[in-house]
Amino acid sequence: MSTLCRLLAVLAFLLPLSAAERIGFHPARLDSQGHILPWYSANPGIAYDHDLNLLWFYWNHVPASWKPGKVASGDVNLPKYMVYRTLESQGIGGDQFAMMLSSWSLYYQYSGDPEVLENMIYQADAYLDHSMPPASAVWPNIPYPCNTEAKLLYDGDLMLGKSITQPDKAGSFGAELVTLYKITGNRKYLDAAVSIANTLASKTQAGDSDHSPLPFKVNALTGQVMSPYTTNWTGTLRLYQKLERLQQGNLAAYRRSFDQLLGWLKKYPLQTNKWGPFFEDIPGWSDTQINATTLAWYLMENKSWDSNWKQDVRGIQDWVISKLGNHSLEKKFGVLTINEQTVYAVPGQSHTSRHASVELRYAKETGDERNKAMAIRQLNWATYFVDDDGKNRYPDPHTYEIWWTDGYGDYVRHYLRAMAVDPELAPAGQNHILHSTSVVQKPDYQRERVEYTTFDKDSVELLRVAAKPLSVSFGGKTLNAPSSLSTDGWTWQPLESGGVLQIHHTASAHVSVRLPHEPK
Repeated sequence: MSTLCRLLAVLAFLLPLSAAERIGFHPARLDSQGHILPWYSANPGIAYDHDLNLLWFYWNHVPASWKPGKVASGDVNLPKYMVYRTLESQGIGGDQFAMMLSSWSLYYQYSGDPEVLENMIYQADAYLDHSMPPASAVWPNIPYPCNTEAKLLYDGDLMLGKSITQPDKAGSFGAELVTLYKITGNRKYLDAAVSIANTLASKTQAGDSDHSPLPFKVNALTGQVMSPYTTNWTGTLRLYQKLERLQQGNLAAYRRSFDQLLGWLKKYPLQTNKWGPFFEDIPGWSDTQINATTLAWYLMENKSWDSNWKQDVRGIQDWVISKLGNHSLEKKFGVLTINEQTVYAVPGQSHTSRHASVELRYAKETGDERNKAMAIRQLNWATYFVDDDGKNRYPDPHTYEIWWTDGYGDYVRHYLRAMAVDPELAPAGQNHILHSTSVVQKPDYQRERVEYTTFDKDSVELLRVAAKPLSVSFGGKTLNAPSSLSTDGWTWQPLESGGVLQIHHTASAHVSVRLPHEPK
């Protein structure tokens, strides 16, 4: 989008909405206090679940309406998301495949739909097969972030062209490949993740206020740094952490790079609030919410690595509100939306829902619930841009286009994370795995049974189910009543409809939950 178009979009968004105007695709629904409700149902769980299912349906049916001609795999029809970043804009976003794997892995766990896993495998295979620089490159084994032509060949950067790569996006993709390996057991995903980690670790240097330990953009063939600074290193930290737990790869090198990246994040952006850049289509500097808030979530997952995690997470969230908070809808709908970045001061549904999920987790971790109600209203607002057929659009009133990242990859996961933090936001009367400390394989949802296997034998799962279980089995061991979570066992917390089931198993990775025929 041109600078002029961005400016017009900002000005248009700041204009007050008329009473008759819809939000996104739908008329506004308000509660008795005038606060926004989701468009589909006043019940958030029902509404969020409805949108998630619509989004998956749309994604799974994106048309392959053109033929790009001969590529490495021959003449093929491709879904547009393999070569376009929107329905009409050629060249994918650099983080697109990492984000899609992130969201769909959570949705696969939540839904049990085998087609979700098939789609993840399809995207990962196509990207791995058509994105790598030659072995002689100075930065080998780092997938290029974008296709510079309208074909299945990823060979450079959206703005800077061929041979330019983005190490931060490669780190995020590598982390998701490890998850895909744990779901499928296919070693090629783990091997690719190790290769990415090896290159990143070997290139990590001491950073400063103007140089991150790894660059934002670099020529993969020559090593020339094109842009020296970004704060988007949470995915790379996850990659190293996952490989260390598996005892795979050059662990000593990963630990050195991990320590340098985490130490740099603590010393510089956490102190200076210099949180850019992330988006490859922006020339010059722009502070972004995604870099900051993604780190906030990560710090809450790994509290032992930051003794000041409470202050750091709160500081990030408060910076986002101060720098990127958009107050244009507060009086009308009681919701503070979150702008995408400083040079494009229009709120995005992915950015607003991300902020909301972090606020909900912060409330749970600290007991400070001052922003919890607002967080739910933010999730409610972000539902309005999902149409009845599952297509998503950006809140920008001048365009219906949306990047696949904003509308799907970096959107779906925030609702699923919110449900995991607060199971009352999950749909009542249904059965879903909301969270697991180990990657879930083969989730199978039946009317009277939920079965699944985890990658690790020792794991804790959180489910919302329609009724109190009759029994929970771990391999051949069956427990008919709630017990302790100190070893193989389960606990039950009733809600107004159904309840929350927590399971801890150590002796077997296979779990079977038997449910009554008629929920009580």
